[in-house]
Amino acid sequence: MIGVVHPKWDERPLLVIVPKEGKEVDRDAMLKYMDGKIAKWWMPDDVQFVREIPHTATGKINKLKLREEFKDYKLPSA
Repeated sequence: MIGVVHPKWDERPLLVIVPKEGKEVDRDAMLKYMDGKIAKWWMPDDVQFVREIPHTATGKINKLKLREEFKDYKLPSA
C-alpha cells in the first residue's frame, strides 16, 4: 500500500498487489475482503495489479520506486 495524491485529502491509499500465479482476483473482491478487517479510513481508494513489486538490495519492498511509478496515478475518488 502506498499513498498517492488526492485533491481533497492530500494523499489516499492505493493497494498495489501481484496476483498469485494462475489466480484471478479483481478490485472489488480485494476491497470486499478487507472491509471490516481494517479501519474504514485505511481502506484503499483503488487497487492496481502489477507483475512484480520492486525490492531493495536487502529484499525489502522499495516504496520509493512504487511511489515514483504511480506518481501521476489518478484515484477514482479524486
